[in-house]
Amino acid sequence: MAEADPASPPLEKAGFLARATAPGEALAPFGYPAFRAIWLAYMFSQIGSMIQTVAAAWLMTGLTTSHAMVAGVQASANLPILCFAVLAGALADNFDRRMVMLVSQCAMLVVAGTLSLLTWLEWIGPWSLLAFTLAVGSGAALNGPAWHASVRAQVGQRDLPAAISLNTIANNLGRSLGPALGGLLVALTSVAVAFAVNSLSFCALIWALLRWRPNLPKPVRRPILPSVAEGLSFCIHSSPLRRILLRCFCVGAGGTAFHALLPSVVRTSAHGNEFDYGLVLAAFGVGSVGGALMVTSARRRFGAEALVTAGSLAMGVGIVAIGLQTRTWAMMPFAVLVGAGWIAAMTTFNVGMQVRSPEPILGRCMAVYQAVVFGGISLGAWGWGLASDAAGLPFAMIAAGCWLLLNAACARLVAPMPVRGEGRVDPA
Repeated sequence: MAEADPASPPLEKAGFLARATAPGEALAPFGYPAFRAIWLAYMFSQIGSMIQTVAAAWLMTGLTTSHAMVAGVQASANLPILCFAVLAGALADNFDRRMVMLVSQCAMLVVAGTLSLLTWLEWIGPWSLLAFTLAVGSGAALNGPAWHASVRAQVGQRDLPAAISLNTIANNLGRSLGPALGGLLVALTSVAVAFAVNSLSFCALIWALLRWRPNLPKPVRRPILPSVAEGLSFCIHSSPLRRILLRCFCVGAGGTAFHALLPSVVRTSAHGNEFDYGLVLAAFGVGSVGGALMVTSARRRFGAEALVTAGSLAMGVGIVAIGLQTRTWAMMPFAVLVGAGWIAAMTTFNVGMQVRSPEPILGRCMAVYQAVVFGGISLGAWGWGLASDAAGLPFAMIAAGCWLLLNAACARLVAPMPVRGEGRVDPA
């Protein structure tokens, strides 16, 4: 059994020491039993979340003919992160992060279970569906900063970038398996059953968090509003973080068109069903997983700017191409391209924020990051939805793709990604 990285935070007795995998390797975080257990539970939870996303988006296409309302499912799930993430970051830094995650997971379990029951009773309409997705998004907003900040307590410092990439893989394995399973569940059973499966998926992560007992210093509590101001001030005055935040807002605003408009594209342009929709999302997940497996080594070899630019180009080309297709099978290769591009860019932004944020305010810095990313996603989803109602789905998809292509060409001139070592506050 190898020794823990000396630069890591205090680790739980013997259970957190790494095994034989060499530090810094792509799969090294799996040598930490706590990371491994939470990673598996998180993956199952993400599968459940994607099942609900597929079911909610498809249900909305049957409740209304408005593309903006369909895109609103994506927007309402992410809008709370824009509104509440910074406050949630202050809570993550002032309270036990594990308890913050447990509270949020339990709240989402209750909301998802209630949504399943009301859907089964046929008491759900377009606006009530948006309200429930907004409520689940509020739980995610509370959970997110504590979740991101807790990774340092699960692995050694040298393995932090690899752990972030592996968490991204878990997320995108969910994106790969969840949509296909969601489409199959809706086709064979009902939307209510899909919502019920999601509510059960929270149980695995709740169980893993209950068993995790990190030996970390007790957080120093400060007044919430000054804590929020401190995190915002650091992000505003740090030039590397400002540039990362601007870039991730622009990429999120363009890339969200894929998820926001895809249900309408599949149903309207390709005349597909819920399983066809799930297959296209599964293709996105396959691209995401492949990209996540390569992003750590690619970032070290080519640098952050190259990955973000390549990711934006891949998404732009893929979204334009999908907007021009009229067959589901023809969309799938481009969905793989979009998935790979999305993960290359977003993982690079995440790592860049984490290694440049001081530990005492890490939760707040990651909350600002989440607010900016999901702010771009929410505003972009509503914008592309309105554009599709006004000018048609192909126009909105092509416009979103062109936005990403323009971003790839010009953003490095306005806000270049930080180079290796610039603004870094933690040892490599």
